[in-house]
Amino acid sequence: MAMAATPVLTPLPVTSVLFACTYNMIRSPMAAAMMRHYHGTRVYVDSVGVREGDEVDPFAVAVMEEIGIDLSKHRCRTFEDLEDTNFDLIVSLSPEAQHRAIEMTRTMACDVEFWNTFDPTLVDGTRDAMLEAYRQVRDGLLAKVKQRFPLTRGPTV
Repeated sequence: MAMAATPVLTPLPVTSVLFACTYNMIRSPMAAAMMRHYHGTRVYVDSVGVREGDEVDPFAVAVMEEIGIDLSKHRCRTFEDLEDTNFDLIVSLSPEAQHRAIEMTRTMACDVEFWNTFDPTLVDGTRDAMLEAYRQVRDGLLAKVKQRFPLTRGPTV
């Protein structure tokens, strides 16, 4: 007796993503900028921090510039600054952001993923050593963005 085929469930497409980290100065702006670069207007993307940050980190701007993405106009924002909280997915990049994202999902329906990402400001040393730490964070986030949100066709900028 043949068994009935089990239907294969494909995940619903993600149309809006919020990237979150601690200060919205390095990790979440990088990830959001990469997502916008590769997916353009196909996916709504935003980024926030748990705490209020001053301005985008100059090292983050420099390493993103190396791959052709301009981060210089980014303005740091917090969860409280969000005008719209209707996201399909929140990607948290720090433990603090993960806790805040879980709190948000108590009152809204969305998925949360935790991509624990090293904070490059913890590296102490020469300018070159610090830039290398930021590049490692950038490259790690880029690999995760490309893996989680694969391109179905060329980038839309």
